[in-house]
Amino acid sequence: MSQQFSPTGFKVLPTVVKHLLIINCLFFLATFTFERFHIDLTEYLGLHFFKASHFHPYQLITYMFMHANFGHLFFNMFALWMFGNTLENLWGSKRFLLFYMVCGIGAGLCQELVQYIQYATSLANYATVNMGGNIVTMDTYLNMMNTVGASGAIYGLLLAFGMMFPNSMIYFYFLIPIKAKWFVIGYAVIELITGLTGVDNVAHFAHLGGMLFGLILILYWKKNPAGPNKNFRKLKDVFQSLKKRSRTKYTHYEEVYDKVPRSDEDYNYQKAQKEKDIDAILDKVAKNGYSSLTDEEKEFLFKNSK
Repeated sequence: MSQQFSPTGFKVLPTVVKHLLIINCLFFLATFTFERFHIDLTEYLGLHFFKASHFHPYQLITYMFMHANFGHLFFNMFALWMFGNTLENLWGSKRFLLFYMVCGIGAGLCQELVQYIQYATSLANYATVNMGGNIVTMDTYLNMMNTVGASGAIYGLLLAFGMMFPNSMIYFYFLIPIKAKWFVIGYAVIELITGLTGVDNVAHFAHLGGMLFGLILILYWKKNPAGPNKNFRKLKDVFQSLKKRSRTKYTHYEEVYDKVPRSDEDYNYQKAQKEKDIDAILDKVAKNGYSSLTDEEKEFLFKNSK
């Protein structure tokens, strides 16, 4: 049974998506503002080829917030709103932000790799480049390789949406209904073909790189539901440290479970309820991390882990 995807309005946007929209728009406005003072922010914040003199490592992050024109910004932000809204509500803000940044940085790394292959196979042995009669130095030419845009991260979100909601309906050009899984596959094929043919000046392999890194991260999360930075193997050490804490009050869990059951029925009910509470706490750890637990929950989990 298929689902129909209908994004909610701006007033209920989750935190990270909202702030990403604002930051991208501010960077876009700043680009034109600084141009009046003859300062090209794209030159500083766009992603240069790593062998170029204008390259800086921080550009692997800043390039995601720069856009070439209004159309570039609009369609990326529309996709961020459309897919990011649902994914952040599904994953939570921390995991969503991690995914977005990993996809964006991964896209940049893939673009750097493709540019290096181009450089190593056709440019490395030359000191100058003939650009239609205009001879420029190799360093000048390499500095022209400048990538901007959130598209790599957006393509990662597109892939994630297709994997999380494969049968949801997306209206292509607002008219043609298509399932998310086919929409994602179709876009990936188009990006691969246009990237190999080189028919335009778009960083198609950066888009594919965002999808690739997104795929790797989702598969990792599926294999390790606790996710990065939430390693359950560390809980044992945390529980040991809790032994040193002195308790100052009688907790809710003690009130419920430290009572001596009056009958077998009470015992079975108490046991089933305890397992349910333990599962709920572990789910909370998996979604939001151990630090999200209250002292009462930590004490209860420690006591029942023995």
